[in-house]
Amino acid sequence: MERAAVVLGSATPSVTTIHAAAQGRLTLLELPERVEGRPMPRVELVAMKGNKETLSAALSACLAETYEQGRQAIVFLNRRGFATFLVCADCGKPLTCPNCSVTLTYHRQRRQSLCHYCDYAVPAPGTCPSCNGTTLSELGAGTEKLEHDLKELLPSARVLRMDSDTTSGKGSHERLLSRMNDGSADILVGTQMIAKGHDFPEVTLVGVVNAEASLGMPDFRAAERTFQLLSQVIGRAGRGEKPGRVVVQALDTDHYAIKSAAEHDAAGFYREELEFRREAGYPPFAFLAAFAISGMSEQAVSEQADTTSRLLVRLKAELKVRVEILGPAPSPIYRLRNRFRRQILLKGANRNDLHRLISSWRQQASVMSTVRISVDIDPVDMM
Repeated sequence: MERAAVVLGSATPSVTTIHAAAQGRLTLLELPERVEGRPMPRVELVAMKGNKETLSAALSACLAETYEQGRQAIVFLNRRGFATFLVCADCGKPLTCPNCSVTLTYHRQRRQSLCHYCDYAVPAPGTCPSCNGTTLSELGAGTEKLEHDLKELLPSARVLRMDSDTTSGKGSHERLLSRMNDGSADILVGTQMIAKGHDFPEVTLVGVVNAEASLGMPDFRAAERTFQLLSQVIGRAGRGEKPGRVVVQALDTDHYAIKSAAEHDAAGFYREELEFRREAGYPPFAFLAAFAISGMSEQAVSEQADTTSRLLVRLKAELKVRVEILGPAPSPIYRLRNRFRRQILLKGANRNDLHRLISSWRQQASVMSTVRISVDIDPVDMM
């Protein structure tokens, strides 16, 4: 309205933004070099297939060397807690949340197994609710276990952990960062809150554990988010006068999102990702709308989802719009806070067809009183 210029600033622009710039809808201004021409860190990829340790030999050696040199390191793992979950050695079943379709994450310091979605908690290690077995094994690793392993590797090193468990108190976030800034900490362990924006000149080493974790998310943006997160955390190394290095651990080091981030090759990543989006028919080559159907009754949700889908199919034929209707299907997290969830995804070649179909559905839809339906245009979160 004011004819103002809007500046979108990011080290890792979205795929749709890059495409819009290539189409001439946005002006692209690039800063291809670091301050004072400092080099980007060199990155080593470590394949972890068959390795059960949290820290590889390569990363352990680099951490020891960095500590001996009196420099700082950051170790990134985008999962909090001690173990991803506990599994019963007798019946083989994991501890799961009774309210959500997820496993409980084991937090050793709190002595609880916790649901990160609804905050349901039980004492840990505890007993198996399925067979009352008392032998519960830890599987997977979170930042709490990573902190524990680092303290065993370097007992005299000052290790800080930064995740939502350690930054819930007032001022805790700033206190942790100030200790890295003033040099009173040697290693910072954390989730994605340590990946972006921080400028620690003495950090010459960055380690990434389980780099492919976000690739398994049921979302077409999984590769993009992985590339963005890795690029950001890799960029924390060597921001001062001393050169930086990075060790990235992953089961699949050949995935293009991981390789492109390691090679600082944003252009290569965007080319490959855009080709995938074009073939699959996802933004920026299509427009999306997601119908989320939820309720306390599984049967009611299922019936409402089927009814909604049939109405959308009929309206599509009547309106003769070019819209693909996918679903209904269970949401990736099928049960969340005791609500069952199903979803329908609409993919349209243009916005007008999508809006016409949704508008007609709103006029004719009949929704059960016990069921909730929300329509998300251009959905960001597909979970």
